[in-house]
Amino acid sequence: MKMNEAMRNDAIYIINKTIEANDPEQAVAKALEEHRKPSYIMAIGKAAWTMANAAKKTLGENALGGVVITKYDHSNGPIGNFSIFEAGHPIPDENSVKATEFAVDFFSEMTEADNVIFLISGGGSALFESPVDGVSLKNMEKLSRDLIKSGADITQINTVRKRLSKVKGGGFAEICAPANIYCVILSDVLGNDPAAIASGPATTNNSTAEDALRIIEEFGIELSENILSKLKEDNSVQVNNAAHRIIGSVNELCISVEKFAAERGYATYIMTQSMTVQAREAGNMMASIAEKLKDGETLPLPCALIFGGETVVKVTGEGKGGRNQELALAAALRIEGMENICIFSFGSDGTDGPTDAAGGITDGYSADNYKELGMDAYEYLNNNNSYPLLKASGDLLVTGPTGTNINDVSVILIR
Repeated sequence: MKMNEAMRNDAIYIINKTIEANDPEQAVAKALEEHRKPSYIMAIGKAAWTMANAAKKTLGENALGGVVITKYDHSNGPIGNFSIFEAGHPIPDENSVKATEFAVDFFSEMTEADNVIFLISGGGSALFESPVDGVSLKNMEKLSRDLIKSGADITQINTVRKRLSKVKGGGFAEICAPANIYCVILSDVLGNDPAAIASGPATTNNSTAEDALRIIEEFGIELSENILSKLKEDNSVQVNNAAHRIIGSVNELCISVEKFAAERGYATYIMTQSMTVQAREAGNMMASIAEKLKDGETLPLPCALIFGGETVVKVTGEGKGGRNQELALAAALRIEGMENICIFSFGSDGTDGPTDAAGGITDGYSADNYKELGMDAYEYLNNNNSYPLLKASGDLLVTGPTGTNINDVSVILIR
């Protein structure tokens, strides 16, 4: 396979350094500097183990115990006397419910003298789940799957899910009451609204039944009369025992990419931190920008254009892939034959969709490589099947779980 190895080396350097710079351990430690009092720990999300481990190191004996719920293969072993669970993501599963039930039991006897440090990261909505009475786990699995495939963004998905859960939308804060809760949050949601991140388990629900029903209608989600009636019920919780601190977001992610691209000699431009369009459209758009800039007439070369956010995919095929892989593949087909252009896109958590890849990295040679392999790239793209094609061509980006989760970033490199 022919590749622009020099530019790919630049891309890999930027990606690895960015992940390293956004390890949440130091950020958690800093956030807890003034909260070293004896506390119980609750951690949910893809970064839960890393954050809980940092909290244990920081608090020492003042970490009185707690519960960690993270994605499968995202735990790195025991942490003191914490109970650690792994569960399903992006679709909740039986282990999600069992782990959540354990946490509810653990924290349901708190008093006003108790302190809870709640470590929250993206992925918590699926991992931390206890359906309301009358809603089954199968109902939640189907609803989550349908919403994800519909192309709804994470805020819209969580607006619906929190109305069917005992722990979302402030539910967990109510379970902990009257204990004081200090929420330390890695944001994977544009705008960093604590009510949207992991469905706001310790935040007053600022959305309504009408909002949820509007989303269901907009994306054509079919629901039983029972689920519809549950969505209409008022399960609002007014949270007054929790404080929140955001310690990481797409802003830090983009700034890191900017820093490390500059170290490789690129003039850097952060174009947006809120890219939310369809992944395929984003790839086409980025490729179009690269084509216009490749001669250096508009911007000095070499340059790096940085797009933070989280694209979406409306799944119509039966293939395997993720939004970052789909973006990279779509871009590859538009930059075919163009020298000195490289486009990459990756999730900061190291997992893109239901795959073990973080994203994809393509250049002007990629499309020819697909032809050499005898693989129809458009067929793979239309079937939402980017993963096997990018893997076969060497365009798949695999980092493994990173221990953080602060959104996605997509980058154009031009020399």
